[in-house]
Amino acid sequence: MMMEKFGYLSDTAVHNRKLAIEKREGIKLLGTSAHSERNAQMKRKNARRLEITIDRGTILVGSDIHIWGKDLTTAQRAFVALAKKLQPDVIVLNGDVFDGAKVSRHPPGIWEQEERPDVRTEVEACQHFCDMLKKACPNARLIWVWGNHDMRYEYILAAVAPQYKGVKGFHLADHFPEWEFCMAVFVNSDLVIKHRFKNGRHAPENNALWAGRSMVTGHLHSQKVQPVTDYNETRYGVDSGTMADPDSKQFDYTEENPTGWRSGFAVLSFAEGHLLMPELVKTCDWKEGHVEFRGELIAA
Repeated sequence: MMMEKFGYLSDTAVHNRKLAIEKREGIKLLGTSAHSERNAQMKRKNARRLEITIDRGTILVGSDIHIWGKDLTTAQRAFVALAKKLQPDVIVLNGDVFDGAKVSRHPPGIWEQEERPDVRTEVEACQHFCDMLKKACPNARLIWVWGNHDMRYEYILAAVAPQYKGVKGFHLADHFPEWEFCMAVFVNSDLVIKHRFKNGRHAPENNALWAGRSMVTGHLHSQKVQPVTDYNETRYGVDSGTMADPDSKQFDYTEENPTGWRSGFAVLSFAEGHLLMPELVKTCDWKEGHVEFRGELIAA
């Protein structure tokens, strides 16, 4: 239809006509392609992503915290301690901070219903942990990336009480006003931090391959760093692990099978605007209450 009306238009002719319309109408016409200025503006506007720039500094990333109560795990205590010691520029809680034990998809027969914390208890425990981080590192930018467990807080409300949309308190973020919520954090031009992307044993490697940049995820609890090197650069696929205790009762649904999960988190360092090889902080398997980091055992 357009061809019949206007005939063939070259790319130059289309561009010139666009400029003429913008000048005549005093407007800005934004393209709709995936990499257009319009799409970039829309992504910033709807806060699905946060874009940050770090020339030299540190980001502390902890994922899959699955907080049940105020009694913290070794990894959670170590995360607060290292936040205080390292004073990172940014702290990222990379999804599943809130567990949602009583709004979970796992059937109540797995463990006794009364043993599972309710939503109020979990939210208050998450607030306690977040307050500890704020006090430990008061100048850090605080970012919370949505995880699939975090979303359950609002999913169940939206399903059973949609009339309450917009009422304060019905959104998880209402309870954590000092934290910025998003689906992904884009750092400089070579790193993405998000809760999940690819699945399976080789997920970290596939994440970096498919994303075309380094990527830090959680979700799979496996904690590993996989470099990917091609003709252009070296990128890193990172699974930061879980900050919960893999042997705790909240994971009874694994039926005592070996999971390959590791408890800990990641430390990301930057120099001249580039990500250095990521470091992992891992809970020690053979010495309770300690983590392994930079060749040392650290009590937590």
